[in-house]
Amino acid sequence: MIDQTALLESQTLRSSVLDRTDVLDRVKALSLLPDGMHVTTAMVAAYFEVTVEAVRALVHDHRTELQTSGYQVLAGTQLSDFKQLSGIQSRTRSLALFSRRAVLNVAMLLSDSEVARQVRIYLLDMEYLARTQPVENSAPADLQALDDRIDQRITHILGKTVVPMFNTLIESSGEHRRELVELRQDIEHVERRLCQHHRRISFLEEGRASGVAPALKGMTWQALERHVADLLRRDGCTDVVVRQAHKDRGIDVTARTADGRTVAVQCKNHTSRRSVRSADMQKFAGAARAVDCVDVALFVATCHFSSEAQAIAKLSGVTMVDRDELEAWSAGAPLKGLR
Repeated sequence: MIDQTALLESQTLRSSVLDRTDVLDRVKALSLLPDGMHVTTAMVAAYFEVTVEAVRALVHDHRTELQTSGYQVLAGTQLSDFKQLSGIQSRTRSLALFSRRAVLNVAMLLSDSEVARQVRIYLLDMEYLARTQPVENSAPADLQALDDRIDQRITHILGKTVVPMFNTLIESSGEHRRELVELRQDIEHVERRLCQHHRRISFLEEGRASGVAPALKGMTWQALERHVADLLRRDGCTDVVVRQAHKDRGIDVTARTADGRTVAVQCKNHTSRRSVRSADMQKFAGAARAVDCVDVALFVATCHFSSEAQAIAKLSGVTMVDRDELEAWSAGAPLKGLR
């Protein structure tokens, strides 16, 4: 099994397990802000039983990595909007927020915390069990063979901690330093690609095993919005906010893609016998395109779209995600509208 020190040394390894935020609550209950998604610097410090200054120092040293996993600092209009939507009371001019992924990222970087150490141990135990537990079924032979090869390769690269080895070689090498740096970058690229493939196959297998359709059918409208927000985060979006407010102007979730484009999402939780009406599409298209001027407008529904709604969506550039596409997205398939 991979030693936990590898998490402290390899950003690539940390990135590959950021989705396993459930380990935080299994080690210790993580209190969240009223929005149910974020925590403050003080709350992170309390969870890991360290000082606020220790957390701030960690952010200073790893800001870029933490921002990728969901850390952000709100100020001005963004802060005012967040206070209104979440109901928190604060007189500060700026507010640092950590998503659950960012908190897990902190756990993999914070060396002087017993709680963080326990999170790392639990996280790696779960990864080990996931990779070594036999699969009963059913995946096609070529897909299963690919999965096995990916597992073996990831284990080889991560288990042997190749990147730390190259770090040592680079520090002690003079003549071949440039070549070693380039080779290390190539290995990190291979490692990232293999982890991405492994996660994609895992999502597909979990979707088949658990039955995505029944799970979606049993969701409330609030649960559907949170589910879509989780899918956005899974696919690399940041600044994901679930509004769940009466005055949302038809926009339920906002986010930002990995390449910086703004995203607005409307979610409709209808039975399969109903369809999205043209009036609903008009309201959302107006809010997303005319008012907020977002780059990507997604209308996600647990049903299909009427012909009139489809026509309006095409004219206004709204991407429609119907029941079938939502099931595929939930099972792990990437959403075309976010590419």
